[in-house]
Amino acid sequence: MAAQTHPLHSLFTSLPPTLKTRQNNLSKPTTLTVKCKSISGRKLRAAVIGGGPAGSSTAEALALGGIETFLFERSPDAAKPCGGAIPLCMLDEFNIPSELIDRKVTHMKIISPSNLTVDFGKTLKPNEFISMLRREVLDSYLRSRAESSGTTLLKALVTGLDVPTSADKPYVVNYTMDGSRRSLSVDVVVGADGANSRVAKAIHAGDYACAIAFQERIKLPEDKMDYYRNLAEMYVGNDVSPDFYAWVFPKCDHVAVGTGTVCSKQDIKLFQHGIRERVYPKIKGGKVIKVEAHPIPEHPRPVRVRGRVALVGDAAGYVTKCSGEGIYFAAKSGRMCGEAIVRASEGGERMIEEEDLKREYLRVWDTNYITTFRFLDLLQKVFYGNNAGREALVELCGDEYVQRMTFESYLYKKLADGNRWEDAKMVMNTIGSLVRCNLVGKDMQHILLKERLFA
Repeated sequence: MAAQTHPLHSLFTSLPPTLKTRQNNLSKPTTLTVKCKSISGRKLRAAVIGGGPAGSSTAEALALGGIETFLFERSPDAAKPCGGAIPLCMLDEFNIPSELIDRKVTHMKIISPSNLTVDFGKTLKPNEFISMLRREVLDSYLRSRAESSGTTLLKALVTGLDVPTSADKPYVVNYTMDGSRRSLSVDVVVGADGANSRVAKAIHAGDYACAIAFQERIKLPEDKMDYYRNLAEMYVGNDVSPDFYAWVFPKCDHVAVGTGTVCSKQDIKLFQHGIRERVYPKIKGGKVIKVEAHPIPEHPRPVRVRGRVALVGDAAGYVTKCSGEGIYFAAKSGRMCGEAIVRASEGGERMIEEEDLKREYLRVWDTNYITTFRFLDLLQKVFYGNNAGREALVELCGDEYVQRMTFESYLYKKLADGNRWEDAKMVMNTIGSLVRCNLVGKDMQHILLKERLFA
């Protein structure tokens, strides 16, 4: 979804393919236990399904670590509907060149249901900004880099994954390429194929709730585009989403206007109409140049590792509630998983097993990030449940301490150094805003009810 810093983020602070395998839909998954052994005469072979930031980062780490790596991407030219915001730390951590950045956002506004507007970003330092880019540009760059690192890139549609019945047999990736059906036998599979992951289905990783993100790219007249030169906007309210926020994010020569929801996916076009109405004066005269929609996971999957298969990025459910941030966590989980496989296989010299993936990848990931995901889930329930909560959220965003803590935590992906007294005040202000705005919300509901009765 629209990856963006979010207010109050800081409050939680060569194997023959003809080997017999079983079709994954014929029986329940089997957890294979294998005594790890060295591989003679070849390197460990891995298939990465999905060529977004998660898959490309996985493939790059695997290839650099000595693993024979195949990266499958069915639509290299396609672009996922996404706000396209990435934190400052990602530029250095993943060596993202500056020429990929469309806009450097240094100003941000958050607008409440009653149109109370708060300038969010007063505490940003001169060298701090939020990078805005297009996913088609970023994804293409990361895939090319993975390929230059030794990955074999296949423009192909993966149609299924056959799971072996014994530990010494390979996984078989079935796919279509250039109009023909093919298959590839591999030792390890990494699913980076999004919210509707075929890999996740193959290993019976469990279901999860999905949101839908809808976005229009709108080319604006020059004077209106200049308004959004370094500005991003977030809108909250029942008219734009019952459980998330809507956004206007600047791109190279256009803006992305979109929204998302979990509970009312059938009404997504109604909410998109709502955000267009809210921003109409600012986008009047603009021309829609592209319309995009895509499912977005709402929480981590029940199973993210089974056998010699691991899930990363959206396929694993790594999109945060509240902020909808996914790009950084996709790339991070992919790199972590790839490096974990390299470590466990000793540079591709030995076979790995499920426990290796759990120990080297999953436990490390959960230790670092799962608490953040759970707390942001809680915050979304508190502040996005109704318009009163949204008014409280915007009110709190006016506090400069809240802004500083939020941006430091978001930009650098580490807990900001706070002040105990200010932290206590922030908690009390949060409670006060919720109480006050709930009262205001009830009063407004009573007034509207009376108007309807006497109309």
